[in-house]
Amino acid sequence: MITGLDHVLIVCTSAEEGENVYATLLGREPDWRSTDSAGSATAIFQLENMALEIMAPNGGGPLARRLHAMLENEGAGLKSLVFASDNLEQDRGPLDRRGLKPDAITQGESVDPYTGRARYWSRLRLDESVTHGVRIFALQRRTDDPLIYKPADNSSVSAIDHVVINTHNPDRAASLYGARLGLRLALDRSNPDWDMRLLFFRIGGITVELAHRLSAGAGNQPDRLWGLSWRVPDIDAAHARLQEAGLAVTGIRPGRRPGSRVFTVRDGTLGVPTLILSAEAANSAE
Repeated sequence: MITGLDHVLIVCTSAEEGENVYATLLGREPDWRSTDSAGSATAIFQLENMALEIMAPNGGGPLARRLHAMLENEGAGLKSLVFASDNLEQDRGPLDRRGLKPDAITQGESVDPYTGRARYWSRLRLDESVTHGVRIFALQRRTDDPLIYKPADNSSVSAIDHVVINTHNPDRAASLYGARLGLRLALDRSNPDWDMRLLFFRIGGITVELAHRLSAGAGNQPDRLWGLSWRVPDIDAAHARLQEAGLAVTGIRPGRRPGSRVFTVRDGTLGVPTLILSAEAANSAE
C-alpha cells in the first residue's frame, strides 16, 4: 500500500522563478529539470524523505492550458499531494474498494536535458469529489530511479516535517486519511486557546497535519492544501542564511514539539505558509 509521500507539487507562473525561489529557501540546487511536450516545465528538489516539484506552464499544450486555468482561478501555491506506493497495480483494488475512485494507471517518463538521464514511474489519481477537493495521487517509481537525495550543508533543508491541510470537517478528513488511505493517527488535539483542533497522521516519517478552526464549526466546504514545514540540521545556521538572502523571517522560538525550535518564513515561498523546524525530536508529532 501507500508507504510515504513521494512529493508535493507547487505550481507557479515561471519554472525559472520557482526554481530560484526554492533554491534559496531550501539552500540547495534542483536535482532534476525537465519539460513536457504537453506544456510544462519542472524542477525537482529531492530531499531525504520526499521531493518538492515546482511546475509551470511551458508552451501551448493541453497541460499548459490546465496550469494557466489553475493559476488564474487559484493563484500560485501548493496544489497536490503525491503519495508513494510500492506496488501500484496491487494497491489500485483496495483504493477502489475504499471508495476513492482511482482512475486508470498511467505510465510517466521524464528526461533531464542537462544530463540525458531518464526517469520512469506509474501513477494514478484519486477522485477529488471523495478527497474533498485536495488533489491526491499515488505514484510508484521504477527501482532504478536516478533522482536521489544528496546531502548538503547543515544550513540547508534536509527533509519535510509536515504538510498542513485546512479542513472544515475534521471527522470527514480523518476518515479519508486514516481509514481510507491508511495513514496512522498519531495525535488528535483540541486547544480552545488556539481555537484549533489538530490531527496528526504519520506515514513514512512524514506528518500530514489536519487543521480545523473550532469556532467555525463543521461544514461541507472543500479541504485545502495550505502549508509546509521543513527540517534543517542546524536551525541557527539556516536562520542566518535566509536573513542574509534577504528573506523576511521571524525570530527562532520554541516549537510545540518538546525540544524543537522553529521560525516562520514570511516571504520567498511562492505564497506557501512555511515553517522551518530544527531536526530534534523529528519522530514525534508536534
